[in-house]
Amino acid sequence: MTISRLQPLLRLGLTGEDERRRHVQIQQLPIKVLQIGEGNFLRGFADWMLQESIASGKYHGSVVLTPPTPRGASKLERIAQQDGLYTLVVRGLQDGQKVEKRQLISVFRDYVDPYSEWERFLQLGELESLDVVISNTTEAGLTYTPIDYIPGEPIVNYPARLTVLLQRRFVHFNGDPQRGLMILPCELIENNGDRLREYVLRYGREFGFGEAFCSWVEQSQLFLNNLVDRIVTGMPGDEEYARLTGSWGYEDSFLTTAEPYHLWAIQGDPSLDRRLPLVRAGLNVQWVPDLKPFRQRKVHILNGAHTLMMPAGLLQGKTTVREVMEDEELGEWVRGTVEQEIIPALPMLPEELNRYAAETFERFNNPYLEHRLQDIAMNSISKFQSRLLPVLKAYTEKENQLPTQLVYGLAALLRLYRVTAVEQSDRTITFTTNLPNGSSMDIRDNTEQLGRLAEHWTHLQQNEQSYHQIIHAILADTVIWNEDLTAIKGLAEAVASQIIKMEADGA
Repeated sequence: MTISRLQPLLRLGLTGEDERRRHVQIQQLPIKVLQIGEGNFLRGFADWMLQESIASGKYHGSVVLTPPTPRGASKLERIAQQDGLYTLVVRGLQDGQKVEKRQLISVFRDYVDPYSEWERFLQLGELESLDVVISNTTEAGLTYTPIDYIPGEPIVNYPARLTVLLQRRFVHFNGDPQRGLMILPCELIENNGDRLREYVLRYGREFGFGEAFCSWVEQSQLFLNNLVDRIVTGMPGDEEYARLTGSWGYEDSFLTTAEPYHLWAIQGDPSLDRRLPLVRAGLNVQWVPDLKPFRQRKVHILNGAHTLMMPAGLLQGKTTVREVMEDEELGEWVRGTVEQEIIPALPMLPEELNRYAAETFERFNNPYLEHRLQDIAMNSISKFQSRLLPVLKAYTEKENQLPTQLVYGLAALLRLYRVTAVEQSDRTITFTTNLPNGSSMDIRDNTEQLGRLAEHWTHLQQNEQSYHQIIHAILADTVIWNEDLTAIKGLAEAVASQIIKMEADGA
């Protein structure tokens, strides 16, 4: 949304005396956290937790903020204009009661754009105070791609960029084992810490940084597998934004909304809370020996339901999660898919999973949150791969038949991803889909995968192939899925049949 600027933009001078004093104190704290990602989720989750820890007197550090992609540079400029301040509104149902709490977050001390300030970014690795790296680059950001490393040139790929930063730290501190970092990748990927370590070591060897560096990475860096759980919806709609800010006396380009519920499960020894004192600050953070139970229920039930409902909801004219859940037909489909196909495929106690599912549906119906489906839509191919595809496979193997409701969800996703490549005036390519209501929507996902999808769907526009042939080709495309999904017996035929039915029904 575009801020109207009917009021002055949030600045330190517009805050209360206590908030100004707290902000000034934080600005004097050493930079301990390097944050990769300026998006809604980290602002409504990790940054809020750091603010709480600082306010409790348990933590004494501030954050340097960097964007995950070049597109984020403008956000750094805008949040710097607000003196690093933004408003978080936590609201929802808590113990059966509606709550709404406004809080200023002021943990950012500095901002660095790696793509225009590469050397300054690398110099962050030389900070003695630096202790923690937190990232959220989405599932599509935590990946390995071959890179021709050229010293002095910025790197877009996150694991490769982190590798070069760590190499600068290794050289600057002569491989001091005490200068290792606690690294918390919040991307919703299984074993995210292990995955990031694997990529860093691979890049370290490919870039020629030497085995001494790789040993230092293996022995001195803490890459912690972790799982995050909070619904953060970001900027509210225009009317709600006006209602919230009307009495504050300022505009806020980074106003963020979130539910009260939060959980951060981190695979590590509880003694690490002395280093990052989140539990001692009273937060729902758990240092655990095994993340698997937390991950399975959260990724496949909560995140899986989001990924499931998004394309079907958009195709039927819905805009938010709550609208989907309140729709008699769609809401029943989401609940039924979770209860009848997702939960039976998970190797956990059904009673526990059903209880978690009930809590999840209640969170989806939070009367305060407008969780937009288009916000959920980003990178949906990789999200489907990690959240729903394993369940689809497990159910098929266990029941010896396809899960029909999950198949419908995949069909809706591919129908939404019937994209066309559009060249912009600056020669960049965007991918657009046409919705049944006549509007169009830009699809934000991996450009290579979208390019392949656009190519496949072109054959339908040119009447060269049938739906069945196109869907078979899409599901067999290993560039899109990293595997051949036509190996799942009957899947291509079932998905194609569902899409044909959607077309007949006007979707």
